[in-house]
Amino acid sequence: MSVNEQAIKIQFPDGSVREVPRGTTAHDVAMSISPRLAAAVVVARIRPLTAVAAGGAVSSEDTSEAAMYSGAESGERLVDLAAPLNEDVALELLKENDEAALKVVRHSAAHVMATAILELFPETKLGHGPATDSGFFYDVYRKTPFSEEDLAAIEARMAEVVARDEKFIREVESREMGLKDYAEHGEFMKVHFIEKFTQPGEEISLYRNGKFVDFCRGPHVPSTGRVKAFKVMSIAGAYWLGDEKNQQLQRIYGTAFFNGKDLDAHFKRLEEIKARDHRVLGKQLDLFSIQEVAGAGLIFWHPKGGLIRKEMEDWMRDECIRRGYEMVFTPHIMRRELWKISGHEANYAENMYPAMELDDAEYRLKPMNCPGHILIYKNSPRSYRDLPQRYAELGNVYRYERSGTMHGLLRVRGFTQDDAHIFCTPEQIEDEIGGCIDFAESVLKTFGFEEFKVELSTWDPGDKKFIGSAEKWDGAVGSLTKVLDRKGIPYKTIPGEAAFYGPKIDIKLVDVLGRMWQLSTVQFDWNLPARFDLQYKGEDGELHQPVMVHRALFGSVERFFGVLIEHYAGAFPLWLAPVQVGLVPISEKHVEYAGAVKAKLEAAGFRVDLDARNEKMNAKIREFTLQKVPFVLVMGDKEAASEAVSVRTRGKGDEGSVGLEAFVARAKALVEQRSPGL
Repeated sequence: MSVNEQAIKIQFPDGSVREVPRGTTAHDVAMSISPRLAAAVVVARIRPLTAVAAGGAVSSEDTSEAAMYSGAESGERLVDLAAPLNEDVALELLKENDEAALKVVRHSAAHVMATAILELFPETKLGHGPATDSGFFYDVYRKTPFSEEDLAAIEARMAEVVARDEKFIREVESREMGLKDYAEHGEFMKVHFIEKFTQPGEEISLYRNGKFVDFCRGPHVPSTGRVKAFKVMSIAGAYWLGDEKNQQLQRIYGTAFFNGKDLDAHFKRLEEIKARDHRVLGKQLDLFSIQEVAGAGLIFWHPKGGLIRKEMEDWMRDECIRRGYEMVFTPHIMRRELWKISGHEANYAENMYPAMELDDAEYRLKPMNCPGHILIYKNSPRSYRDLPQRYAELGNVYRYERSGTMHGLLRVRGFTQDDAHIFCTPEQIEDEIGGCIDFAESVLKTFGFEEFKVELSTWDPGDKKFIGSAEKWDGAVGSLTKVLDRKGIPYKTIPGEAAFYGPKIDIKLVDVLGRMWQLSTVQFDWNLPARFDLQYKGEDGELHQPVMVHRALFGSVERFFGVLIEHYAGAFPLWLAPVQVGLVPISEKHVEYAGAVKAKLEAAGFRVDLDARNEKMNAKIREFTLQKVPFVLVMGDKEAASEAVSVRTRGKGDEGSVGLEAFVARAKALVEQRSPGL
């Protein structure tokens, strides 16, 4: 605290410090620097200087549902420009080019949309309206479904609300008053959120713009006029609290940006995403299918998709063995009692299929491979000399997803997890975690992903789903943090998102369109070794409990494959392509030479398709092009006479005639390098 009790210290990103009167706002600070800066700033990020002095990883903005309504007024956080500053803080003034500022304007746009909805359809009851990575939505209840004309009217009224440039003003009132007001107006969803996310005796945070008031923690942009570029996009149905017995809600989706140029770029990007949709390409390229007669969320791999899967799995198994893992296989169903011991019965049952009663016991399909690997470890006595034990399995698992939630390969009911579990001493844990992160980086780079982001998910001491003592949680989080810091990997801490048995590191790849995908995860676990009474004999001759690392790098083969399809738009690099070389003889008299070329390429290990149909050359080339085959080789008299091929390379076109041996050497080098470029 400052010596002068009526003043506080503001530390800027460059390290400089200024003393200002208590109650000064971020807008005041910006104005004191430059009116132009004050006009450009959207929101402020603050962190108490006590937290800065303490060091360590600090969580970034919490985007959970709970954070929309409640949260500690301490630690690093975003605040309105008009919020008074009453303690010594590190201050960042965020402009429109900041990712956090974009989410703030989108959340503000959700309030603008809710304002428009109530002005046009006052009988509507409001749920909540969070920002998302691509825009925002608002859940509402109205007996009459909204039409496309209604959505257009809502968007037009939003423009009027923006033009009014109404200030976003934060207000507070007692929880009891808020509950009373919302209950009197039949706002059952608001009542639920207040009861769920606040405690008796607390004050609740409300945001007002004009006549519209919403229960919300904020922050928001200074006024509705800052929501300059927006679009109401679509509507979908959702049951209140996900229960089919509850009211049918309508979820209205929109997006918002700070300017029209970014909005136009967003829709152009959506068109690109649509063109890369793995479900469309999967059908077009004959890679996989989902059969209605078999059930939703169950994947049938067709021959071409199966070839790519084989390449993926072969690479993964070879890498596992090279890195000291042992390959294991475990059953698809196991006794229900096993899942009770593991804790999944109590903590994960809603994601498991119902028990099957057989003649000797009840069984359940496995949602995870870990209990099976534990039983393998437990089957033989272990010494510290045996550790670490690394077991890897490409194992099929089954998790219950509600009807309507499945999405192609990305969200399924049955999938193959490239699972591994490492049993080690506490002294070995950090090296093993580091090895898993190195392995994850290798996976991403091998399959053509150069960028990734890391999140560290920790526990919430107040949430009963997390098991284990604070001491164990702190030690586990500390181990993961040390590894990330030692490797110099930037990460974002996500409180409350750990697995129930321990903290985890999630590695999110970034695809060619800049989208993030959650695939690789590394998790710390002391819980299962204790539940199964795992032991090893230490150097001291006494029995000790090992610790355990869970890791999955593809995440699931199906989901990873879906991401690959969209990343490459179906144009897989040569080493993964189901057909690597297409052969086109110009006429029937060149088929014999094309057959000899095919035999030579296949002997060199390539996957080759010879189109010997009595069709025009251009039609054959076009067919291979539509199938996104990397190389198409055309053969006529000249090529047959000189043992050459005329090469057409995907994305480049006709490259002319080259000797067959030279082509084989070039293609083999690309496969051996696993080049993502072709």
